[in-house]
Amino acid sequence: MVLEQLFKLENKTALITGASSGIGKHSALLLAQAGARVAVASRRISQLETTVREIEDLGGQAKAFELDVTNKKSVVRCFDQILEWSLPSIIINNAGVSSTGKLLDHTEEDWDRVMDTNLKGSWLVATEAARRLIAANSSGSIVNIASILGERVIGGAAPYVISKAGVIQSTKVMALELARHQIRVNALLPGYVITDLNREFLLSDAGQKILPRIPSRRFNELDDLNGPLLLLASDASKAMSGSTIAVDGGHLVSGL
Repeated sequence: MVLEQLFKLENKTALITGASSGIGKHSALLLAQAGARVAVASRRISQLETTVREIEDLGGQAKAFELDVTNKKSVVRCFDQILEWSLPSIIINNAGVSSTGKLLDHTEEDWDRVMDTNLKGSWLVATEAARRLIAANSSGSIVNIASILGERVIGGAAPYVISKAGVIQSTKVMALELARHQIRVNALLPGYVITDLNREFLLSDAGQKILPRIPSRRFNELDDLNGPLLLLASDASKAMSGSTIAVDGGHLVSGL
């Protein structure tokens, strides 16, 4: 393959869940610029209009689809609708939520909300995508957005930490069983990434106290995810499956 074509996504369709903001929206814009048709999905389709418009302004192709990743019927319906447009061979499993608080203060509802979205949701989307790809005799790449907290621990976010550990392990299980179908499953593990939702906190005095724990002494920007995302989405990673890639400025290897 010609080197300049290694990360190109022309003639491919990508589905990005949780695409209305943050990493999801950034992923949609990135993959569109790499040539992919982009299906953006979230529970509130109205919030996706800005993402679609920005992609079209860049000369790309995008459509918005309503999707509740916690509901199997919604997942199946979303794929049915996307297939009327194009078969997605790239899946960015990004939809996620968190719950903060002390371990014993978390309610059963907190646990269910986080697990249903982060773990069950990524499982439902990935497995439905795999079924569609296998039926079409098509290869594909599934990228689960996990977290460095799937490998290390902080206090005050137990359901989130546990859910992301589950996402990492489910990535490996799916990679094992889907490899024979030429479907790759890998996980991206972001560290602290500055987004519109957390910018104020990370740049506050409280947020700045986190920096000494990060070897690079900097928070990631969304653009820092570009290379790893394109690697896992494209044929550049055709021999990779079951891999986890941390993008964290060395945070995972910081001393205990």
